[in-house]
Amino acid sequence: MSKLPVAERMRVIHDPKRPTIDDYVAAVFDDFVELHGDRYFAEDAAICGGIAMLAGQPVTVIGHRKGKTTEQNLAANFGMPHPEGYRKALRLAKQAEKFHRPVICFVDTPGAFCGVGAEERGQGEAIARNLAEFMNLRTPVVSIVTGEGGSGGAIALAVADRVMMLENAIYSVISPRGAASILWKDASRELEAAERLRITAEDLMRFGVIEEIVSEGASAAMLLRNVKKALSEIVPQLQTLPIDQLLQKRYEKFRKIGVFSEE
Repeated sequence: MSKLPVAERMRVIHDPKRPTIDDYVAAVFDDFVELHGDRYFAEDAAICGGIAMLAGQPVTVIGHRKGKTTEQNLAANFGMPHPEGYRKALRLAKQAEKFHRPVICFVDTPGAFCGVGAEERGQGEAIARNLAEFMNLRTPVVSIVTGEGGSGGAIALAVADRVMMLENAIYSVISPRGAASILWKDASRELEAAERLRITAEDLMRFGVIEEIVSEGASAAMLLRNVKKALSEIVPQLQTLPIDQLLQKRYEKFRKIGVFSEE
């Protein structure tokens, strides 16, 4: 597992060469067909979703989309979805439930977009609805944090039976830059905030927020192979459980997060 300090991990996950959802789709799945639109307002390029095959099993794939160039990032709003992106994700998840397909989510976002238009169209409601609906989704759900897992924009795709993280990924209630801006009114203290927030995969594993850390290996190709292996193992395991038992375990898992005792 990674021994890098948080500051170095943040550099790693922002490397333009790091795999994005398009790389995972190409390397992990077969016969991917992308689906578009939320059927309410518009298509949101910050969320990629569709149907694919994983080791011969039909699955629904949903993930935050980032680009490798400035132009690609601008087109995808730097991985920050509008409410229609989350509504598209929910539409695809409900479709997966109808056809008994497992849902696999890839989380990589600094957070949901907080522009005026997004707020006017119900950003908070869209995220909250995803939390509620994914909690009761009657099909297996797996989420993997591959880069940034920022705030509600991340957890909207991370209410799952198994939540995994790549070893250098981060997952937090707020981005380090946002935390520094609020706590100290100084965004330049981002790295200090990152250290204090305890946002590494090891921290989240210890807190019981995630169940597995996926090794990244020495190259992007090895990272992609490790992700495919992890998903190919966990999805069939979840499908062996009766759906009511799966839902109960999912509920109990999230109810335990944040529980502590004082001495």
